[in-house]
Amino acid sequence: MNAEIIMDTNTYLVLKLYVVGIMANTLMTTGLSATENIDTRPKIRTSRCNETMLLMEMERCGDQFKKHMLKVDQMKWCNLTHFIRDYNIFSYCTEQSSESMGCYWPNPLVESYIIHIHKLFFSNCTLDHIIWVDPPDNLLIILIFVPVFLTLSMIALVVWCSRRSDTLA
Repeated sequence: MNAEIIMDTNTYLVLKLYVVGIMANTLMTTGLSATENIDTRPKIRTSRCNETMLLMEMERCGDQFKKHMLKVDQMKWCNLTHFIRDYNIFSYCTEQSSESMGCYWPNPLVESYIIHIHKLFFSNCTLDHIIWVDPPDNLLIILIFVPVFLTLSMIALVVWCSRRSDTLA
């Protein structure tokens, strides 16, 4: 008995689409997770932290970020999707500069500079707190009784149909 596997062309196409979908999903999730810059190895500090040079490097990183942010419309400064890559580059720059100067990251000096950048660009991005109010009593009664009534009606219909089928059998 010679068993041949014959695959339908549509099945083969679906299989290819499935594999391509998995590959695209993997590429998208690894690209968006920003895990490529994470180094989990412990770093040994051989030199003392040069805070003066670190401040100059922070200014350099900040100037690059400011230059990129000026290209973004000011109305879109609160929407992270418009500058997430630039912010990631800024964060990576501060981390690399801090470590190259023999400093830990984050440290109070870097944190204060990052807070300065946040105040400069994102100070108007606070969310307004929504105050939730209960609906009026009439609406609340309707919102409660309609699902209860529908549930009881469906139970009654199922019981009635099951009794009716018992008498027909």
